[in-house]
Amino acid sequence: RTSVIHCFPMDFRPTEEQDLLRRTVREFAESEIGPHVMAWDEAQKFSDDLLPKLAAIGLAGVQFPEEYGGAALSAVDYCICIEELARVCPAVALSVAAHNGLCSAHISMFGSAEQKARFLPRLVRGEVWGAWGLTEAGAGSDAAGMRTTAARAGGSWVLAGAKTFIARGRIGGVMVVIAVTDRTKGHRGISAFIVEHGTPGMSAGKKENKLGMRASDTSEVIFDQCRVPSDQLLGEEGQGFINTLQVLDGGRIGIAALAVGLAQGAYEAALAYAKERRQFGQAIAEFQGIQWKLADNATRIEAARLLTYRAAYLRDQSARTTRESSTAKLFASEVAVRAADDCVQIHGGYGFVKDYPAEKYFRDVKLLTIGEGTSEIQRLVIARQVLA
Repeated sequence: RTSVIHCFPMDFRPTEEQDLLRRTVREFAESEIGPHVMAWDEAQKFSDDLLPKLAAIGLAGVQFPEEYGGAALSAVDYCICIEELARVCPAVALSVAAHNGLCSAHISMFGSAEQKARFLPRLVRGEVWGAWGLTEAGAGSDAAGMRTTAARAGGSWVLAGAKTFIARGRIGGVMVVIAVTDRTKGHRGISAFIVEHGTPGMSAGKKENKLGMRASDTSEVIFDQCRVPSDQLLGEEGQGFINTLQVLDGGRIGIAALAVGLAQGAYEAALAYAKERRQFGQAIAEFQGIQWKLADNATRIEAARLLTYRAAYLRDQSARTTRESSTAKLFASEVAVRAADDCVQIHGGYGFVKDYPAEKYFRDVKLLTIGEGTSEIQRLVIARQVLA
């Protein structure tokens, strides 16, 4: 493990292209997303034209090959994109991360040439949102305990069961679904399938009324004798769970970047407020108690950013990043919780009302210690890697 981590020269100074990328995404987020953040949060949905706008600047296919219409950027570039979106609206960043880092990534990594040619261009062009179905009501952290099944039926597979907490579940045009194909084989009896929205037997269930990330649609998806053509088996039969873990290694880097961006947004909001809010005849930024909160957050955020970029860099070098991805996701998500909490505290009473962004960062941030593996699961993954 040590040799893998240190055998690559790592220089995290941004290139001119990365500086331009950051400015481009930041300007887009501030102009096209920023004015609508609270309205979308209240409505619990984005504008219908958001995905095409994201696609127009390459954010619907950040890391995918140009032959499918993708931007073919690096994993570090992808982190910059997610970070800048999350700085303005974590809910938008969450949907973009699920679209890119889960659904599209799974197809790109394990799909056949025919499947990639059929599905990736639509996802990359922003014609449809991508969704990814792993979690179930009785199988969260214990993903191997899932009950959704897929059984052969002639030239098709028939899916039966339900997935829950699925980002873009109600409206995702293309969904990757993980299901049990042979329960006697345990982890090696799980497979993945590509299911298109509108397939008979597939329906949207309960839409979740969430604490935070409210603009990002999250719902149950039900499969009632849902017949899927055999050529939509994604990857090899029985390899779905193993492939899922590989997808999550990359997906967790995206969530770490999202956490860094949210933390940065909360920190900047707290910093700006501390400079303008006056008490006892001076700006509260002059008080040491406030200064230390700002200093601690600035330090923790930069550390989280470097951990995230290191994991992304190693992924760009085709190195295994199970430990690095979990480390970045664990640390960054918990740093973001601290930053959002301090943002509310620095705002005082105004941090508790919707006139300021503090309360939304506070509501949004908690999901980051839960989604794509709780903090407890990340510690378990890290411990196993350390002990191995």
